[in-house]
Amino acid sequence: MDKNGDEMKYEYKTLSFIRHKVFTAVSKMAFENDLNNISNIPFEIVPGDIHSFRESVFLDRAIVGERIRLAMGLNLRDSDKPRSISEGIENANKPSKYYEPPLINIIKFACNACPDNKYEVTDMCRGCLAHPCVEVCPKDAVSIIRGKSHIDQDKCIKCGLCAKYCPYNAIIHHERPCAQACGMDAISSDENGRADIDYELCVSCGMCLVNCPFGAISDKSQIYQLIQSMNSKDEVIAIVAPSYLGQFGRNVGFNDFKKSLLEVGFSDVVEVAIGADICTIEEAEDFLENVPNKLKFMGTSCCPSWSMMGKKLFPEYTKNISMSLTPMVFTARFVRETHANAKIVFVGPCSAKKLEASRRTVKSEVDFVITYEELSGMLEAKEVKIIGTDSSFDNEATAAGRGFAVGGGVASAVASLIAKKHPEMDPIPIKAAEGLKECREMLKDAAKGKYDGYLLEGMGCPGGCVAGAGCIVKSNTAEVQVKKAVKQSKLKDSDESQYSDKVYLLKNFGKH
Repeated sequence: MDKNGDEMKYEYKTLSFIRHKVFTAVSKMAFENDLNNISNIPFEIVPGDIHSFRESVFLDRAIVGERIRLAMGLNLRDSDKPRSISEGIENANKPSKYYEPPLINIIKFACNACPDNKYEVTDMCRGCLAHPCVEVCPKDAVSIIRGKSHIDQDKCIKCGLCAKYCPYNAIIHHERPCAQACGMDAISSDENGRADIDYELCVSCGMCLVNCPFGAISDKSQIYQLIQSMNSKDEVIAIVAPSYLGQFGRNVGFNDFKKSLLEVGFSDVVEVAIGADICTIEEAEDFLENVPNKLKFMGTSCCPSWSMMGKKLFPEYTKNISMSLTPMVFTARFVRETHANAKIVFVGPCSAKKLEASRRTVKSEVDFVITYEELSGMLEAKEVKIIGTDSSFDNEATAAGRGFAVGGGVASAVASLIAKKHPEMDPIPIKAAEGLKECREMLKDAAKGKYDGYLLEGMGCPGGCVAGAGCIVKSNTAEVQVKKAVKQSKLKDSDESQYSDKVYLLKNFGKH
């Protein structure tokens, strides 16, 4: 896996380093089945007596300790009393254990209590004669004190006019990075000024955790339980999202990827792009059946963050989001046809899939969900490297199914299939939005009638699945590799898949 600055996803490379070390250490502990080492891991990751990351080596280790617990699916500890890092570890030591909510967690003592939505005058203020900041403020919140502008925070309504009209750009807008990245406005400040998540709004997209520059936010993982299942000699089958392309090297094809995962301990590896093809067929049928006769527009179903956002914020349009199963679930059901007792692991780009898999109707289909970032820790723990030797794409998925990984790929696949099947029809109009803020605006416009007759694609992450919180490389690097695979795929449209008839077989499979 490339680790140079051009390839790594995170702008905050120190944080990605820590996360990787934690996932590797927990994976190694699980593979060796040695829980006695858990207390030593913070000292292995943060050695010596000189602080490496924060102002204190002891704070570094305490935060790593909480990250270890989250990586094992355990809850954070209360920090107001002495508690062992291994507290409750017996709850993690079960192959069938699923994490307890919440999925996304804030390590409070790692949070820097960043300013939240505040306009502030900097030293760049020249005390100019015009004082436009004073003149444009609608609430008289700006005044001149000792020749410099001053903002009364009790009066300020955060309209931003003062910053807009300052000729020296001396007024800046402070916003908590995690809150700025949250498209659901689910993050606020607690009584101590530290970040707090409203779980009634949170859709677990994970954008907060990759945008917090202090590494105070993390999701829970199942890598420990997954490895326990492997140690128990279960048949463990990985179903891998289309966005895997480019994550572990530029010339890594499916055969290279599969070979390495078999070395780690997986029994088999299947492309979720197969399920994406089935999803495309069903959504095309749903669109033709419902739009415009029953619904004014229809949204795609594959991104759980987008789907949950729509249902939470626009409940009156719940039926406008396709009820099709996601590619993950379609693929899991496809695998269970011939491997009824297997443990199925979705390997993908995002945290939201973990939340999707915890639903009652999905839990019996998908046993574990891990991200590429978590998988990389498992690979290093087993000293397995993915080496690109076979970049061909002559296996079972189509170009359309693989294209699900990039923004616009889902809607394009569906619209292309409809055009192929019904050449007499006008092209289906599509609109794609990336990032939950853009998705919200798109649904607002749709509610006003702007997108009547449209197929809407929503992706919770800016850039699509290749930009998910659990990805390793930058989205543009991964997107190039996905598009290369799409171009090289021998099968183009989803109906060319040899499994195209599975939509009928799997629609009602295992319903609860």
